[in-house]
Amino acid sequence: MNIIVLIKQVPDTTDVKIDKKTGTLIREGVPSIINPDDKHAIEEALQLREKYGGKVTVLSMGPPQALDALREAKAMGTDDNILLSDRAFAGADTWATSYTLATAIKKIGEFDLIICGRQAIDGDTAQVGPQVAECLGLPQITYVRMLEIEDKTLKVERALEDGFEKIETTIPALITVIKDLNKPRYPSVRGIVEACREAEYPIWTAKDIDADPKKIGLEGSPTQVRRSFAPEPHGEGIILKGSIEEMASDLVMRLKDDNVVR
Repeated sequence: MNIIVLIKQVPDTTDVKIDKKTGTLIREGVPSIINPDDKHAIEEALQLREKYGGKVTVLSMGPPQALDALREAKAMGTDDNILLSDRAFAGADTWATSYTLATAIKKIGEFDLIICGRQAIDGDTAQVGPQVAECLGLPQITYVRMLEIEDKTLKVERALEDGFEKIETTIPALITVIKDLNKPRYPSVRGIVEACREAEYPIWTAKDIDADPKKIGLEGSPTQVRRSFAPEPHGEGIILKGSIEEMASDLVMRLKDDNVVR
């Protein structure tokens, strides 16, 4: 079984700051990590390879430093790791990103399954996975919490707000996964050594994947983020102290004083 995993390198959100003048994220000096949901996608791909054989190919789009994410994926046990990096990709919204990834997938060739994390923590749109499926004309299932494959049939449980639903489809297909699916493994010492020893990882440009210049980067993006900002706090918080009974009584009195309860 040949599986393609789409991952993204994102800023560690515990350290993210916003430039008040420009309204953009300050990325300089901020550590980057593999998007947490994407690690679950990698883990599931590795488990499926261990069960059915085949190979796992990781694909990511980003600046050259995103190679660090590919090295970590390699250390976890993936086979092929490809980075899409080109100034022409800069400024891409989710649609242009999805087109670029889908075009690269066509270059990779045959596959049985594409696995993505549910969403990236820096944008939280949850759009790229479904849009890649649309670009490739694939059946898609999102928010997957359990899965099994029988012959060419993919059976999954998909998480909903008030429960879950069982869905079947044929492969090839695309799924997005949530953290309930598995627990990502730690890179082994041997894996880390091999990932560091690998001299080069393929870096594909827009020309390499024969991408339409009008469909990538800023020019190919129908939506644009005007600014990002952290909302200003509206008031100071209050920390209640004492026993549970004392804090509960204090809270009720405060709510009554504010006419929230009677």
